[in-house]
Amino acid sequence: MGIENYKGLFQDELFFQSVKVTGIFAAIVLPLNVFLSLMTAILLNMEGRFIGLFRTIFYLPSVLSGVVVAILWQWIFNSKYGLLNDFLGKLGIEGPRWLSDSQWSMWAMVIMSIWTIGGNLILYLAGLQAVPLSLYEAARLDGAGFWKKLFSITLPSMSPIILFAFLTTMISTLQTFTQAYIMTDGGPDNSTLFYVYYVYKNGFMYKKMGKACAMAWLLLIIIFVLSVFVLKASEKLVYYESDEGGKLA
Repeated sequence: MGIENYKGLFQDELFFQSVKVTGIFAAIVLPLNVFLSLMTAILLNMEGRFIGLFRTIFYLPSVLSGVVVAILWQWIFNSKYGLLNDFLGKLGIEGPRWLSDSQWSMWAMVIMSIWTIGGNLILYLAGLQAVPLSLYEAARLDGAGFWKKLFSITLPSMSPIILFAFLTTMISTLQTFTQAYIMTDGGPDNSTLFYVYYVYKNGFMYKKMGKACAMAWLLLIIIFVLSVFVLKASEKLVYYESDEGGKLA
């Protein structure tokens, strides 16, 4: 009871496995999601035919139910008749057993997560369209190229939105649950035993509600500490159009 629940966690190998799995997943997905959604938003912010259609295509996966997405990708990753291995087979490549091989299951989750970058994409598009065109015009007159304008104008102007996207993506990746629940049941060999899924298993499958509550409180503390650290570390990097925070180069 009470403190014993916390002591028991540090004697549980699966607890440490769930922390490891979630940490690795977040470390890979977080920078990938933030970077790819930002680069995609920059491309989709350009003028061109059918640009509205492309924006819709990229955003659509993010509005689908997590359960629907998990079932869809479970079929795509099927090692026998899945779409991905069928495509690889046509290229002469033998596809792996994505969801039944502990060496590939984590990468399957990463690939699946990249497909749903539409949420951050919309935020970035809104932010890009709010950047004053006069800044780009002045930079163009000074002879600045694409990369100079990107690092001197676009990224500093977008820094508050990038920070918000980073924080929300970090929190969501640390709370990953649906993929493991629908697709793998935490396997194979606990390679996809995400932290929140292990909380669920302890509370509702093993009937160890005290242990599950202790894990939930620990997750709250971890997210709080990481969020404060990110906010403090970004104080001089984020531009707020005031004397505080970062400056436009």
